[in-house]
Amino acid sequence: MKSFTTSILMTVVALGCFWVSCSEKRQDSDATAPQKGVSSYLGQWTFGFGQRSVGWLKVRQEEGYLDADLMWGGGGVFYGLPYVYVAGENLFLGRNPRNVVLTRDAEGQPLLSRGYPVWIELTRHGDSISGYHLSPKIDGTGLDSVYIKGAKLPEMPPAPDMGKLSFGEPVPLIKNNGDLTGWKLIEDDLKNGWTMNEGVLTNNPVQTEGEEHVRYGNLRTEDLFEDFNLKLEVNVPPKSNSGVYLRGMYEVQVADSYDRPLNWGGSMGAIYTRITPTVKAEKPAGEWQDLDITLYKRHVTVKLNGVTVIDNQPVDGPTGGAIQSDITAPGPIYLQGDHTAVSYRNIVLTPIIN
Repeated sequence: MKSFTTSILMTVVALGCFWVSCSEKRQDSDATAPQKGVSSYLGQWTFGFGQRSVGWLKVRQEEGYLDADLMWGGGGVFYGLPYVYVAGENLFLGRNPRNVVLTRDAEGQPLLSRGYPVWIELTRHGDSISGYHLSPKIDGTGLDSVYIKGAKLPEMPPAPDMGKLSFGEPVPLIKNNGDLTGWKLIEDDLKNGWTMNEGVLTNNPVQTEGEEHVRYGNLRTEDLFEDFNLKLEVNVPPKSNSGVYLRGMYEVQVADSYDRPLNWGGSMGAIYTRITPTVKAEKPAGEWQDLDITLYKRHVTVKLNGVTVIDNQPVDGPTGGAIQSDITAPGPIYLQGDHTAVSYRNIVLTPIIN
């Protein structure tokens, strides 16, 4: 009997020690434990996925329901998703279904079509999120998945006093009038349509009718920059489209928009899908135009041909086509070259040293 009692006491003591040990370990790991509840996901997030793709997410608490805005890779911002909810430790975000024709008749007309769901599952750990973009395989054998990892954006600072900025020495980004010194393709596997001739940087993405479409690369500076003023001249041929990415994250739209109404997607000087210019100031296609851009504390000012078209406005997050998701990190200037022809010259960056 004594031996049995002693055994019970030893077991109780061991269990107590085990509980204390587990409790201590649990407390030690609280910083990285998943955070539950709707409030933990509210706010803005940036994330990376795939080889070099970037996304942005804003989760909003509306009256009686959750909603969210999403920028995924190279597209624009989707304002309002099909569904948003939190279950257990995870945030679920619905995307538009992928509609697929499974069978056709002899004339090629659809016989059987299905809409396959597409969604995102995320878990928060402190100020980080991770999870997957998911969609069922069409043959029914599982899920296609893309891993996502990102971070919560800090609150937007107030608009800075632009009259109090201090600048460093100007940095000419065209270092050699005859070659691409200081520049490189972002995508090593794509064709280079960029050339430098007498100080003019030109992209000419030639396509041959009847042949397979050729994919051309985007061009970036080898150097990285933080906040700055960027001045350049650009010449946009008719119906052409390019863009100047600030720190590899925010696209200032470059397009033939002389005869188009103002909008945030196609107007010259717009922050792509984020900020619409307040006034039209572009010239007709084929003429050299001046861009004067200042990026400071996540606020952007754009002057087009001497006219302020965006005045010290906040940019929530990366735009479509961004190559980095960390808004605090320095990044390159990059020029969009995968669309149509465009030319640049007299590109000068002046760092802000406040």
